[in-house]
Amino acid sequence: MSSSFRAPPIPSSDDIDLIALFQAIWKQKKLVLAATASAGLIAAIYAFLTPPQYEVSSVLRPAAINELDALNRSEIYTLPPGDALVRVGALLESYDTRLGFFRSNQKLFKAFEQPGRTLEQSFEEFNRNSIELILPDPKHVNSLSAYIKLELSYPKGVDGVAILNGFVDYAIAKEREQIAADLGVIVKNRLSELKGKIDAARSSYEVDKEARIASLRETDSLRRAQLQDELKALRTQLKTGRADRVAQLNEAIGIAKSLGIRKPSTPSALGESERNGSSSVMRTEINNQQIPLYFMGVEALEAERAVLMQRKSDDFTEGRIAQIAKELQLLQSNREIEVLNRRENEDLFLAGVQPVRAEEARLRKLSIDMSRLKLVTIDEQALEPLRPVKPQKALIILLGLILGGFFGAFIAVIRHLVKTRQSQLQSAALSVLPNSPTMVGSDAGLNKPQ
Repeated sequence: MSSSFRAPPIPSSDDIDLIALFQAIWKQKKLVLAATASAGLIAAIYAFLTPPQYEVSSVLRPAAINELDALNRSEIYTLPPGDALVRVGALLESYDTRLGFFRSNQKLFKAFEQPGRTLEQSFEEFNRNSIELILPDPKHVNSLSAYIKLELSYPKGVDGVAILNGFVDYAIAKEREQIAADLGVIVKNRLSELKGKIDAARSSYEVDKEARIASLRETDSLRRAQLQDELKALRTQLKTGRADRVAQLNEAIGIAKSLGIRKPSTPSALGESERNGSSSVMRTEINNQQIPLYFMGVEALEAERAVLMQRKSDDFTEGRIAQIAKELQLLQSNREIEVLNRRENEDLFLAGVQPVRAEEARLRKLSIDMSRLKLVTIDEQALEPLRPVKPQKALIILLGLILGGFFGAFIAVIRHLVKTRQSQLQSAALSVLPNSPTMVGSDAGLNKPQ
C-alpha cells in the first residue's frame, strides 16, 4: 500500500551532550560503584595472592691503582684497574660461571628447582629471569662513571643476599685464580725462554772453546813443523859446510905440502925464507888481502881436517839451533789449552748472560700473594631488602579501582546511549500516527483484542 508520508529525520547520535552523559552516569552510580568495587576486589585478590618478589643489587667499581701495584710491577703481567673490572664483569655475565656457582651452591637454589626439571633447566630459568647485569652507557663512560651493577630478583624464602654476594665473591675468586694461572704460565714460559738463552750461550761457549783449542793446537803444530823444517835445513847446511871445509882443507894441504909449508906462514915470510935460510928478524905484515888457507901449514890444516872428519854433529856451531830447540821444548805443551780444559765452572765465562741470569733469579724469587690481590672495589654489597618490589599492592588495587570505575562508566554510557536511541525511535514512530489514517487503522486492527 503506497503512501506519500515521509518520516521526520532522527537526531544524529554524534551530537552527544556531555552534561547529559554525566547525569546519566550519576543516575547509574550504583552500577559504576559495583564495577569499581568488583575490579578493586579482583585486583586486591591478585595483589595479596601473588607471591612477593624481592630484589637486591650489588655495584662494582675499579680498584685503586695501589691494589694492583704488586702485579703490575712484576713487569710480566699488566692489569689496569679498568681492565680488571671488565674481566670480572665478563665472568659475572658468563653462562659457565653462573652455572658453576649454581652447581657448587645448590642449597641456595632449592626454591628454583621444580619437579620434572633437570638441574640445567632450573638454572636456565633462574639465569634468564632472575639475574641481570647492568653496564653504564658506553657513550658516557669515564673514570668516574665506570661501574658494573648486578641485580637479582627472587621469591620469598630464597636467601637472595647470600646468592648475590656469594656469586660476586665466586666470580672475583675465579678471576683471581685465572690470573694466577696465567701468571704461572707466563713465568714458566719466560723461564724456559731464559734457560734457552743460557743453553744457547753455553753451546756457543763450548763451540768457541773447542775452536780456540783446535786453533791453538793447529798453530802449535804448524810452528813445530816449521821449526823442525828449519832445524833440518840448518843441519843440512852445516853438514854441507863441513864437507866443503874438508874439501878446502884437502886442497890447501896439497898446496902446502907442495910448497913445503909445515907451520903457519905468510907470503912475505915465505919469500924471505927462500933468500935467507934463517933470520932472527921479526916482521910485521899489513895487507888488505885474505891470506890463502895453505899458508896455515900442513900440520894445522891436517889437524883441523882430522877434527872435522871426526865431528858427529854440527849443532853447536850454529846458535839458531839452540834457539829452535828451546822453541820446540816450549811447544811440547800449551798452557792455554791446559787452562781451558781445567775450567770447572765454565758458566762463569759465558758472555752476555749476566742480565739473563739476573732476570732468571728475579723470576724464580717472584712471589705475589694472589689472595690479597684486590681486582675490584665492591662499592655496594647486597643488603636484605625492607619490602618486596613485586607486587605493589597499593598500586595494583588503585589501578583496579580506576579500571573498574572506567569500565562501570563505560557500561553506564552504553546503556544511556541505547535508551536514548530507543526513545528517539519511539518518538519518531508516534509522530507519524496522526498523519496516516491507513496506518492508524491498520494499527488499530493489530491492536484490537481478539
